[in-house]
Amino acid sequence: MDLSNPTQSNVEYMIECIKTKLKMASAAAMQSSAFSLDKYEDIRDIYEVVMDSDRLSIAQVEALVSELGRLRK
Repeated sequence: MDLSNPTQSNVEYMIECIKTKLKMASAAAMQSSAFSLDKYEDIRDIYEVVMDSDRLSIAQVEALVSELGRLRK
């Protein structure tokens, strides 16, 4: 998938991948439609961190989820 273009479908894809990889218990609360294209680069940065990590500590997961919460509309 080409993530170089900031599109809503790319945002949706990245958010879904992040939710799946982090096995978020509150995944339903993290709807991809709640994220603006204005925050695309920040979302992509989080996506890359999550996808490049084999294992994340609980503290790392909490920090990433907190950052996603901050990026929501």
